[in-house]
Amino acid sequence: MRLIRLAVVLAVSLVLVPLAAEAQQPEKVWRIGFLGATAERVYTNMLQGLRAGRERGYVEGKNIDFESRFAEDKYERLPGLTAELVRDRVDVIVAHTTPGTRAARRATRAIPIVMAGVSDPVGAGFVASLARPGGQITGLSNVDADLAAKRLALLKEVLPKLFLVAVLRNPANSSGEPQFRATQAAAGR
Repeated sequence: MRLIRLAVVLAVSLVLVPLAAEAQQPEKVWRIGFLGATAERVYTNMLQGLRAGRERGYVEGKNIDFESRFAEDKYERLPGLTAELVRDRVDVIVAHTTPGTRAARRATRAIPIVMAGVSDPVGAGFVASLARPGGQITGLSNVDADLAAKRLALLKEVLPKLFLVAVLRNPANSSGEPQFRATQAAAGR
């Protein structure tokens, strides 16, 4: 009888030990890389939004970590910063602006990329279409070139005697080009 009990205890132990070991395995820590084209202070709200995953069960330091890199408006730094994120083996890259997304795409074909603040992702060749992006890039687009005429109309409504408008843009950031062309066309009308 004693041998039967011992055999049962050993059999149950052999079944439970792997389960206990599996239960003690640490939860995967997902690593999110953030690539900002400008200064860190510009991204305060965006980064807070990324970190606000508690209601979904994500806790920073427990099952999610963030690696952030900022180019400080020096777009030539973006490829190097992206290479750092790739070397750090992040699971996903959140890239802001067209230059940031372009740098991320050039740095990796294996890591998923979430774009933010890209004005024309189809024209830039990042996605096949807005409805079905395909590939490794998805995210948000601020396609708003169609609003250029409306902006000028509102400006004219507020300032009826307006006849000259200056548009400020960063020529190093190609993401503003569609809006700039649309604004020029609307101004001509």
